[in-house]
Amino acid sequence: MRIHLSRWTCLDVERNLARLREESAAAASSGADWVIFPESFLNGYTRTVDPAAAREAFGRISSEHPRTAFFFGSFTEDRRNRMTVWREGREVGRYDKVHLFGPNDEGRLWDPGDRYAAVSLDGVRVGLLNCNDLRFPEQARALELEAGVTAFVAVAWWPWRRTHVWETLLRARAIENGAWVFGCCVAASETPEERFAGAGNYAFDPSGEPLRTSDDRTYEAEVGAPAELVVDPVATYARVDRVERFGF
Repeated sequence: MRIHLSRWTCLDVERNLARLREESAAAASSGADWVIFPESFLNGYTRTVDPAAAREAFGRISSEHPRTAFFFGSFTEDRRNRMTVWREGREVGRYDKVHLFGPNDEGRLWDPGDRYAAVSLDGVRVGLLNCNDLRFPEQARALELEAGVTAFVAVAWWPWRRTHVWETLLRARAIENGAWVFGCCVAASETPEERFAGAGNYAFDPSGEPLRTSDDRTYEAEVGAPAELVVDPVATYARVDRVERFGF
């Protein structure tokens, strides 16, 4: 499979929508099976995007490129930070960010989601994660154990100064779950009200080995193939609910 991870610079909403159409068309035309955009890529923290306009763009783009699955990062709708997946003009999956990031006062902008989400694409079960969710390994683990996912797509608005944390958490989720992980972070935000340098994009195989890219956007991965693991974290998982305490 060919996966396109956008290196996205967030500008004003109108330019963002225009660039979304251009990049989507270029990526799909180059043979991308999945095209992934980052968290809040249309509006950031300081702009407002009309949900109807965003959905109209998502539907039109995915209709024009029916063989490609699009992960349209996230946008604000119903007071949620909402990640959506589209194919053939239809929304085929959605996830509302559960773990809002307190230091950025995200609770002022959004209400947290109340469930995890996975989507099946061409026989591949994909778990959906949004930025700060990565700090909570139980979310990825629940998606694997309960939904049988073999890949995760994580979108983010993560700062460059902490790219080592973002990269480490992505790799950890791959190793501990024996799953493919694709992390797409906003590259930058450039408006007078909001200037931001984002972290890098990363892709890891189920052993935690990084995938190489020749153009900083396109990754080739055998996502549907069985993973060869030294330790299979699903097959050898032992559930223990009891914690024994000594001295307290």
